[in-house]
Amino acid sequence: MIERVWEGRYIAVEKQGNWEYAVRNRGIEAAVIVAVDDGHLLLVEQFRVPIGKPSLELPAGLIGDEEEGEELEVAAARELEEETGYRPERIERLGVFHSSPGMTSEAFTLVRASGLTRTGEGGGAEGEGITVHRVPLAELPAFVEARRAAGCAVDAKMLLVLAGSLLT
Repeated sequence: MIERVWEGRYIAVEKQGNWEYAVRNRGIEAAVIVAVDDGHLLLVEQFRVPIGKPSLELPAGLIGDEEEGEELEVAAARELEEETGYRPERIERLGVFHSSPGMTSEAFTLVRASGLTRTGEGGGAEGEGITVHRVPLAELPAFVEARRAAGCAVDAKMLLVLAGSLLT
């Protein structure tokens, strides 16, 4: 039996047996975007309240948080353009992944954005304070380490783009 322990506007905490975990309200899902533009990976950096510092991340966003029934591809394209200032021609689904299955039921769909056109500066919606990084793929591990040394957290989903350098 699942017991709802606490509920806020966006998330809730549920309990089942000895397990306590977070869930998104209304079944909202997320898209995480791998966007490579002419040999450069688009990354975002923004302050994250739960950890109290900026975090280096792949662009991402919620699906259907503003418009119920929004298609994943539409949401991913919208979020990429809003956060980075690049509009994709194509969005390709790569699979569904779970971010921290021992603590949350949250899942995200990883997508690849291609055919990118720069339309603006990015930076996210008002108040998000997103910094956009366009990093040459060959310099990615060194860039991540430099941001880490500067006190920036690194989102676990970055392991996807660092895997090659970690496994050699």
